[in-house]
Formats: sequence, C-alpha cells, structure tokens
Amino acid sequence: MTATLPDLVGTATSEEWRARHARALMGTYAPPARVLVRGEGVHVWDAEGRRYLDLLAGIATTVLGHAHPALTAAVAEQMSTLGHVSNVVATPVQVALAERLLGVARAPEGSAVFFCGSGAEANEAALKIARRTGRTRVLAATGGFHGRTLGALSLTHNPDYRRPFEPLPPGVEHVPFGDGAALAAALADPAGGPVAAVVLEPVQGEAGVHPAPPGYLAEARRLTREHGALLVLDEVQSGTGRSGAWFAHQLPHHLGEAMAVDPAAAPDVVTVAKGLGGGIPVGAAVAFGPDVAGLLTPGQHGTTFGGNPVSAAAALTTLHVIERDGLLDNARRVGAVLREGVLALGHPAVAGVRGEGLLLAVVLRHPVARDVAAAALDAGFLVNAVAPDAIRLAPPLVLTEAEARELLAALPAVLAAALDAAGDATTRVAR
Repeated sequence: MTATLPDLVGTATSEEWRARHARALMGTYAPPARVLVRGEGVHVWDAEGRRYLDLLAGIATTVLGHAHPALTAAVAEQMSTLGHVSNVVATPVQVALAERLLGVARAPEGSAVFFCGSGAEANEAALKIARRTGRTRVLAATGGFHGRTLGALSLTHNPDYRRPFEPLPPGVEHVPFGDGAALAAALADPAGGPVAAVVLEPVQGEAGVHPAPPGYLAEARRLTREHGALLVLDEVQSGTGRSGAWFAHQLPHHLGEAMAVDPAAAPDVVTVAKGLGGGIPVGAAVAFGPDVAGLLTPGQHGTTFGGNPVSAAAALTTLHVIERDGLLDNARRVGAVLREGVLALGHPAVAGVRGEGLLLAVVLRHPVARDVAAAALDAGFLVNAVAPDAIRLAPPLVLTEAEARELLAALPAVLAAALDAAGDATTRVAR
C-alpha cells in the first residue's frame, strides 16, 4: 500500500512544527513566525486553520496566487508526461518558454536565454558572461542585492552578508545607487581599468524597495555603451509583471521610452527568477543580441535543473495567465490603490510609500518595521520588514482592489498595536 503525501508529512500543531523545524533545519533563517499548511488564491492558512491575506507572495514569487488551477494543471500534466531529462537533450516546453521569454523581454534577433534554478544562479551566469568580455572589473550599486552564492554575493552590497565570507571573488566595486555622475567617474577611472559590466536593479527590493531615479538607467545605458561595458539589469524581484510592465526597465521613466525609438537602448543582459515560475523554482539570464548571447560557449556554464520541463511548463503558463488575465494592468491599478490608500490615511507613523506596481514599501517614520510586521501577522496579513523603517508589500498579481482595501482598513489598528509594542519614546509622537 502506497502512503499518501499527508501520511508522509503527518500532522502537528504549529508549536510542535516550529519545535521540529528548530531541530531538523539548519539555522540560516530566523525562527518561522507561522507554519502554513495550505493556500488558495491570495490567502494562506496555518496549522490551526487561521486564514491570512498573503501580501508577500513568497517574496514576490507566487504571482498567480496559491494553487492556481492553470498552474497546477500544467505542472501535473508535464510531470505526468516528462519530468526531467537534463540538458544533454532538449524538450519542446523548454524551447517554447525561451521563445516566449525573449518575446516579453523585447529581445532582438540573435538573443538567447540561459535557464537555471534561481535568481542567484541567473546572476552568476550574468557575471560569467561579463568575464567573457575579457575584462574583470564590474560595477554594482550600493544597496544592491543579487544573491548569496559567492559570485552573486560579490555583487551584493550589504556588508553584513559579505563580511563572513570574505575574500569574495575580486573585481567588483560599488558605486552610489542612482548617481549618474558617480557611475560616469567610475567608468572613466583609468586606475581601475576597463569595466566589463555594470549591474543594477531597476528597483532595489531587498534594500527597502528603492526604484532607480527617472533617467538613471538611461544614463547608465549611455555610459556603458560609451565605455564598451555591458549593462546587466537584475529583474529577479521586479520582473515577471510585478512593476506593471513585464520588466521594470520597460517602464517609460526607465528605459522604456528610449527603447521605443532605439533598440540599442535595451540592456545587454536581464536576469529574472522569483515570479517567473509562479512558485516553481526557475531562473533565467536573457542575453540581448548575438554578440552577448554568444559569449558563453559549450562547456563554459551549466546547471542540472536549468530548463527542467516541469519548471518550464510552470513558467510558460505563468506568462500566459499574466497576459490572458490582464495582470500587468491589475498590478498598476491595485498598486495605485494601495499607494494612494496608505497615503490617504494620513497616519503620523507613515512617512510615505515608494515602489512600482505591486512592489511597494510603506515607509515608516521610526525603525519599528518588525513590530508592524508582527502586528500585521496577528491581524491576519502577511507582510515583511524589508528595512528597519519599511514594510514590503509584494502580493500576488491577482490581488483585487477589495482585498487591498482590507489591509488599508486594518492598517491604523496595526500601526497602533506596533507602536504600543515598540514602546519607545521616539515613537510616541506617531501614536
């Protein structure tokens, strides 16, 4: 008799699951705040049956929500047909996804995709593409997050993430994010030598959801062309429709308008992951044009699960549903409802809202974000403290206006509870 999955997993209370988690899993993350057992649409349930509105989506990943019927059907169909074959051979679904991804990226003829399993892997591929220019110097931005594998970590700025693992791969320098003059000076610095690539995020998600200033990416594109360097855009978090465009760099105030009149204004490499598979692990590095796409040759890079048929089926279906259901427009519209609704509260604890589409940060006047996230969880909302003074909202792209307004209605009480919990004199002015 074959055991079912519930038989294999077993049952326990949340407290018991947390205790078992602490004993069985490596302590690379903080203790889990909840133990979730199922999800449907924009809601998830814990082991005690309490429902939460998921406004984090597995950190910008489950863009179609939980248990989406099209996604579950595609994964089940592909798994029952052909589950994994390696890159010694190809599969139709892998090829179809690459073609679809090139289409939404507006990549020109001769462009190509490298599939992998995560955003860090996608950025590792981009870094190796950059090294194949024959140059080793790479510029990244302060505040940038590009992953925690050693190569991606060399691009990541946060000293707390870097320091325990130094020395990191050499050649990476960080310049102030959003500062075109500083980028120009670094590119022209004769002491540093020629630059292979500039790696930037259109929206710095992990730094607290900071969009690039209007015109900054266009200036970076102009400067990298001038100096013969590649422009690599990390859209791991901001891609797959989250900004209200397929990719944030396609928004008019980034590269969108320039790309509309000049295809050469496009980036050289775009990395994507998180939302691409709607919750199934898959990442990709999209190389624009034959000169960049041909820099990696057979044997120079690879990954076992890259282009796996099941993850490819998930990604292909995710892109299809986003287009079919108008989720780019929904991200813009519901994102605006959240942004304007939070500002309209006029709450003294809120300093503002920043971000693009449905990748937003509620900026607080005091470093009480952890208290706010905890109070929101107690009230039935999943958000996270992305910075000491910022709460990140990255819900599924299927979030409705009515569901967004549930958070807006609850937010004053959540903030009040958080400020009471913080109990610091510096927060009293905001109560």
